[in-house]
Amino acid sequence: MEVMVIRSNRKTVAIRVNSDLSVTVRAPRCVSQKDIERILEEKESWIYKHIEQIKKKNAKNEALTVEKLTHEEIRVLADKALDIIPGRVEYFANLIGVTYGRITIRNQKTRWGSCSSKGNLNFNCLLMMTPSEIIDYVVVHELCHRKEMNHSKAFWTEVEKVLPDYRDAVKWLKEEGSQIIQRLK
Repeated sequence: MEVMVIRSNRKTVAIRVNSDLSVTVRAPRCVSQKDIERILEEKESWIYKHIEQIKKKNAKNEALTVEKLTHEEIRVLADKALDIIPGRVEYFANLIGVTYGRITIRNQKTRWGSCSSKGNLNFNCLLMMTPSEIIDYVVVHELCHRKEMNHSKAFWTEVEKVLPDYRDAVKWLKEEGSQIIQRLK
């Protein structure tokens, strides 16, 4: 198993199994290599479970022939996103009680959205290929990062206050989202 360690000023250790089956560990600068190895050993069953899930998903996706989007189709999706997403952001920001900075529409292969520490929001133009409740979920998810810049229990509580059934959207993105994202590759 290929493991890449990225050290930064973060406070916690995070492990991610990537689509290429490599593992990325994000860790605070002060955590020793020995501690990282211990954590990897403790999380070994979790890591292998996720590797198997990704292998199954990759096999399923390979069986499907996915038509790639043209540059023109991506531009149309981005224009549509610029028409729709800012209004959804404004609506939910008022509901949640947060402010935000710039809104950018991108065509990303790994993320549906992101929120910077300065409050700038990025959204994937491919959201325009998802149901409206998925768009709303991604918008709410990113705006809730204005209150909690993590995925702690407190963060998910904020999401649930606005979207009590947010888990349905998370499930939809896990099950259906990769087929949409594949259209960029």
